Amino acid sequence: MPPRRIVGGMLVLLAVAGCAKQERLGAADAMALASPEGAFLAYEHTVQLRLPGERIAPRLKAVAEACQSGRFGDCAVLQLSQAGGDGASGSIEVRVAPKGVEPLVALAGEQGEVTARSTHAEDLAQQVSDTQLTQARLKNEHARLLDYQQRKDLAVADLLTISQRLSEIEAGLEQANREAAQQHRRIDTQKLAIHIEATNGQRNRSEIGRAFAEFGGIFTASLAWLIRLFAGLLPVALIGGGVLWGGLKLWRRGRRKRG
Repeated sequence: MPPRRIVGGMLVLLAVAGCAKQERLGAADAMALASPEGAFLAYEHTVQLRLPGERIAPRLKAVAEACQSGRFGDCAVLQLSQAGGDGASGSIEVRVAPKGVEPLVALAGEQGEVTARSTHAEDLAQQVSDTQLTQARLKNEHARLLDYQQRKDLAVADLLTISQRLSEIEAGLEQANREAAQQHRRIDTQKLAIHIEATNGQRNRSEIGRAFAEFGGIFTASLAWLIRLFAGLLPVALIGGGVLWGGLKLWRRGRRKRG
């Protein structure tokens, strides 16, 4: 085989290996944090993005549709808001499976810039433990009361008391089960809040545009304030002027008499 072909083949292999390495690194970088085995951590992510104003609405819509369709796993939209205009801004909050965090961030920030990002984890171990203890205690008491209820020598009053207590225990179990489900949902999925703002240039132009748009209102309000001020001071000025004129007249008359 000619030397040139050998060298060319080696370069191709190195290029392929380099691409594969970059893909592996990219996948590792995109991995979302997940609660370690045996831990009960509820992760929350906050991402600040900057996009051209006209792209904010389509990005928010794309993220909402991807979430609702389950494109990146179990996902639910919790909040969605948007402000229009050149200085547009918007935000979306979702609860998504850990593997869907990075894809949603990448989708929201397409052709944009991430300006800030933070991750917070709340340890729910104590809450989970307390809920499990409550469930176990209520289940044990429920079983004991059911056994006791089967006795033949129970008075009617005792049966009524047992039935009432069983109803209370069942209500408590339902509440504890709801709390346990909510806790596990917070552990198994992660909250992601994405806030998107327009680029600096668009925000500045928007501020100037709003200032011009508000010019008439500000001028009218200022003029109205001056009119009210003039109306409020006019009686004081008239009365004060009359008193001053009368005082000067009396003073001059007194001087003529003394003279």
